[in-house]
Amino acid sequence: MAFDAGGWNTAKDAYSNFGNNRGKSAFFNDRGNSNRTRFEHGGFGGGGGGGGNTRWVEEPRDEGDWSKPTPRNERLEHELFSASNTGINFEKYDDIPVEATGQNCPHHIESFQDVDMGEIIMGNIALSRYTRPTPVQKYAIPIVKSKRDLMACAQTGSGKTAAFLLPILSQIYTEGPGEALNASKASGQENGKYGRRKQYPISLVLAPTRELALQIYDEARKFSYRSRVRPCVVYGGADIGQQIRELERGCHLLVATPGRLVDMMERGKIGLDYCKYLVLDEADRMLDMGFEPQIRRIVEQDTMPHKGIRQTMMFSATFPKEIQILARDFLEEYIFLAVGRVGSTSENITQKVVWVEESDKRSFLLDLLNKNGRHTLIFIHGDRSQRDREEALSQFRSGKCPILVATAVAARGLDISNVKHVINFDLPSDIEEYVHRIGRTGRVGNLGLATSFFNDKNGNITKDLLDILVEAKQEVPSWLESLAYEHQHKSSNRGRSKRFSGGFGARDYRQTAAGNAGGFGGRGNRNQAGHGGNRGFGGGGFGNFYTSDGYGGNYSHSQVDWWGN
Repeated sequence: MAFDAGGWNTAKDAYSNFGNNRGKSAFFNDRGNSNRTRFEHGGFGGGGGGGGNTRWVEEPRDEGDWSKPTPRNERLEHELFSASNTGINFEKYDDIPVEATGQNCPHHIESFQDVDMGEIIMGNIALSRYTRPTPVQKYAIPIVKSKRDLMACAQTGSGKTAAFLLPILSQIYTEGPGEALNASKASGQENGKYGRRKQYPISLVLAPTRELALQIYDEARKFSYRSRVRPCVVYGGADIGQQIRELERGCHLLVATPGRLVDMMERGKIGLDYCKYLVLDEADRMLDMGFEPQIRRIVEQDTMPHKGIRQTMMFSATFPKEIQILARDFLEEYIFLAVGRVGSTSENITQKVVWVEESDKRSFLLDLLNKNGRHTLIFIHGDRSQRDREEALSQFRSGKCPILVATAVAARGLDISNVKHVINFDLPSDIEEYVHRIGRTGRVGNLGLATSFFNDKNGNITKDLLDILVEAKQEVPSWLESLAYEHQHKSSNRGRSKRFSGGFGARDYRQTAAGNAGGFGGRGNRNQAGHGGNRGFGGGGFGNFYTSDGYGGNYSHSQVDWWGN
């Protein structure tokens, strides 16, 4: 895949896939002037990112043929593409089950050359050193290119970001800015100053967290390199003035968290009148964890084109049936795409559940970390400032700090390589959050370990946690089985506490008989050795917890693939 005549640089050591590259944000690299901190490079303020601000000023982006590449910028090219990729190697996963349902579904591709995405996209794919699409990309790219609405279910870390960015940007390059450009210019003239014009993005990507929004934005910068498309990002917890200044320089593709976007719309800085492409990433979390009013305000109560006129895509790792039903308000004649065993957990991850009283958690955690604490991610309840969160994530990724203590914000979408151990110091209240959290380890086909502290405060997750452990063929403590049995009988008159009765909605509910979204299956055989009959694990102490090598448990799943098959 070479573009020698056009000046594209193709790396010699090509990678074998086009995996999820969310974790390689330029924001978290100490590049540029050593006298400036990473927070002063423009990225955290909201738009330019990673020292790219001067490039936006230097290059006029609105005029000319949008399908033709602009001149090279070697400094920016190095910044965007020099980081190595450690995405999942999907070459051995060609037999992953993929199900696409809906009317007249386009045929999937096997390589990026199977679909015409134009010179700019193909050049940036070459610069990224990717040669092979992941399963979700094989199916999603032709669907989006065919201008169909899409609901895509795929494992976290499977390349969902590129699956929507590549075809969307390809279409923008082909079709140009259209009326959005004229509207923005007219707005500037009305205000009497060009720099204060209202922006009309052609594409909008909504994400639930600031960190995920930044990562999507960073990927958008890669795929918009040498194009006239200017991506921007807006999110809460950062200086809104800086974000407004970045927007005023131009915005064709906007990545945003819902709350901050509503704020920008109410300030008259953003208009969605000409938004052709709408993406909801981690859509289940946004709709199910409190963002529904903001999303409906953005999509249904403002100037955004209606469904059927705009193109809408929803991506996530889990889609309960109720969320699918809710999504009908946003999608029209959509195709449902399920890749792999969505909503389940990988047998590459050894899951340990330990009974630890609240007062003993700290000492038990220290015992765990003393065994081998490197590359450990610990989930707790609580909150930190945005700058503290970004700094901590940067330190952990770089290896300067071997342990990262994080809140639930780090559970979704973040691709952090080499996480050996995930510890749920505080278990989440719902099982989907648990699945996402432990998915931070065992990535890239590697083996991982997840340890969860359990006590009386976690009764509401008992039955679902048991189902997860059985599904992934993990050892189940006898006390957890007893608690699950008690909890099930206590709640039998009220029904299941979870909104999804035993399933994650890995199938298109339109195709499922009696609305059954699919369950975890029967309990099957279990290995309960070493759990004993009490709530002390392995006879009541940490000493017998990891019996084989002092760390990592008994990894006996070497023949099991990433999806748990």
